[in-house]
Amino acid sequence: MAMSREDILQQVREILVDALGVDDEEVTLEARLMGDLGAESIDFLDIVFRLEKAFSIKIPREELFPAESLMNNPEFVSNGKLTEAGLNEIRQKLPHTNLSEFEKDPDLNKLGDLFTVNAIVNFIDSRINAA
Repeated sequence: MAMSREDILQQVREILVDALGVDDEEVTLEARLMGDLGAESIDFLDIVFRLEKAFSIKIPREELFPAESLMNNPEFVSNGKLTEAGLNEIRQKLPHTNLSEFEKDPDLNKLGDLFTVNAIVNFIDSRINAA
């Protein structure tokens, strides 16, 4: 059953409001999970679990939030920034995310900024409406 982006956003918004204890109007498409909504790494597991349940899909942990595997790989990280190999890896893992700003300064500390509400909506949309 196909869902509109608006329906997906509404579901995602409800999940994030419940999981993070934020207000409905704070959950905009541009909102960053960590920077704007105060999510911590432990919250990502909860969010993935809730998304799987709400949309009846399976989400491999690294597929939606692939930061961990990147940060611990010396081939992908040098002096606190992603290398070209690291950027290529993240492009493959996050096709649903706009990386243009991040690519200008691929600082690991900014990796969390990539996890926006819009990125989640794009991800869910591609998963449930792809078939």
